[in-house]
Amino acid sequence: MLDRRHVLTGLIAAPAILTIGRAGAAEVSMRLHHFMAGVSPGHREFLVPWAKKVETESDGRIKIDVFPSMQLGGAPPQLFDQARDGVVDLVWTLPGYTANRFPKIEVFELPFIAAKRAQTNSRAVQDFAAKHLGTEFGDVHPICFWAHDGGLIHSSRPVTRLEDMKNLKLRFPTRLAGEGLRALGASAIGMPVPQVPEAISQRVIDGAVVPWEIVPSIKLQEMVKNHTAFPGTPTFYTSTFVLAMNKARYQSLAPELRAVIDRNSGQVATALVAAMFDNTAPKVEEMARKRGNTIHVLAADEVARWKAACSPVTETWIKSVKEKGIDGDALLAEATALIAKHEQAA
Repeated sequence: MLDRRHVLTGLIAAPAILTIGRAGAAEVSMRLHHFMAGVSPGHREFLVPWAKKVETESDGRIKIDVFPSMQLGGAPPQLFDQARDGVVDLVWTLPGYTANRFPKIEVFELPFIAAKRAQTNSRAVQDFAAKHLGTEFGDVHPICFWAHDGGLIHSSRPVTRLEDMKNLKLRFPTRLAGEGLRALGASAIGMPVPQVPEAISQRVIDGAVVPWEIVPSIKLQEMVKNHTAFPGTPTFYTSTFVLAMNKARYQSLAPELRAVIDRNSGQVATALVAAMFDNTAPKVEEMARKRGNTIHVLAADEVARWKAACSPVTETWIKSVKEKGIDGDALLAEATALIAKHEQAA
């Protein structure tokens, strides 16, 4: 648990805080902490509007201050515990930042499971969470779960064939994305996304695996010239996310204020964040094209080769979760069915 004195220091020293609410009007003030930059779409187009919506629907009785860029201290992998321990009230984080801690939700992060669109992936993850993740995330009060649109390979050299991946040093966001990259022949290096620009500039990595939404906030389109995309569904990978609240804080709210949070949870919040990803992707892709960057779309027969190379990753995951008493085959079948269901409904 982080030292609260350190957190208070961050509160005083954080100039980029965006305050949601009317001064003096709120009965309940909460802090929402996350790792993305204040200029990122996730901050501006999801977290801030969500917080504003909660304030409006509570008639100003709830105020949420949004702190980007880890301004309250700590590192991104510590965010979940910050919410659990009450260091902050809410966090936006990736379960994958703490490998093996949340094994069930990992099923969506297996190679070539996710859909191309965030709306499909997010609705599937939220449905899955309602049925399967109550225990796994029982230390907090989840507001919503989601997963981004299909991630791309952004690299200093072109990647159009499986052979191009050999020894390519790529940042990976989650354990299973890293395993997938290794299966494809790349040298996978894990790090939180804010560290990517420095790692590329120092040639620690040759690129990164992220969705389009992340690219402008770290100026990745200025650091590499090649972007490799996957046609249709399934795509190479996605990462899952959670917006979580301290459980005691949620339970302490007046019933009518809990109702406001509840109305802005689940699929309602999931749809908001998924739209942000899907609306942002084509804009960022066009931005990259205008810079003269090249977007490579793998051919269908090439994708089949990549899927075959990654199949051992799925087999190993099923075996590893079985040792924890989890039926990986059943979870995989359900995740795949949910993605197909929501893709048809899109």
